[in-house]
Amino acid sequence: MLNVVFVIAVLAVGGTSASTEWGYTEENGPYTWYKHFPIARSGIRQSPINIDSFEAEYDDALTDIHLEVSYQAEDDVTLKNNGHNLQCQITQLGYLTGGPLGNQQFRLEQFHLHWGSHDTRGSEHTIDGEQFAAELHLVHWNTKYDSFAEAVDKSDGLAVLGVMIKSGIENPFFSVVSDNLGGLIQAHSEDTIPSSLDPTDLLPGDISAYWTYEGSLTTPPLFESVQWIVFKEPVEFSHSQLDALRSLIDSDGNAMQDNFRPPQPINGRQVRASF
Repeated sequence: MLNVVFVIAVLAVGGTSASTEWGYTEENGPYTWYKHFPIARSGIRQSPINIDSFEAEYDDALTDIHLEVSYQAEDDVTLKNNGHNLQCQITQLGYLTGGPLGNQQFRLEQFHLHWGSHDTRGSEHTIDGEQFAAELHLVHWNTKYDSFAEAVDKSDGLAVLGVMIKSGIENPFFSVVSDNLGGLIQAHSEDTIPSSLDPTDLLPGDISAYWTYEGSLTTPPLFESVQWIVFKEPVEFSHSQLDALRSLIDSDGNAMQDNFRPPQPINGRQVRASF
């Protein structure tokens, strides 16, 4: 059973899959996912959402224990084109705690990105209806469970940091990724870059200002297991860095672009703000 769950878990966060039963084309895109994953329609805490900053409720409890990340630099950067997005597998110990997570400790498993065909769209979450050029997701699992595979489908199993990416100046830290995509053009390819990258450097300068809500994975199987933490402050990538992502090929043989799920119904959920 664990092996089965692990396979599902890898798929859930963008892992390698030979199946193209879901993707981002008209035939297998987000509006068709319910055919294979009924929770896409029946779920009550699906993600992403549009974050209405005027409706978000300030919660001073979020500052009782400050959100804290404790990551280590990767000695080598392991990248995968999994056919749906670009993923970096984390090999070093890194943790997230505080904020809406309280004293619970969540371990960093991987980070991946979603992006658009041009710089005016690409993010999954929208802020007051505004879509950004891309969105970075740092995926963590609750260490009360023994593994990511065990945690992935639990209601309190995952915590994901969402970072909005806008087009602007070159990001020197992301260059370790964007400058080394030549070996990852084809779907289901992977490469190890002999360079150091600390995931902390990909975060906004201010991680104290964020919105948080209970949601789901944004890719099948769409488990409703995520505490989302979406930062207010965006990070900049250059146009050429975003274009490097667009050079990848997806599982359907198309340019990997517009690989984002549209916002889902709020269903009465309260979005809380730390500011």
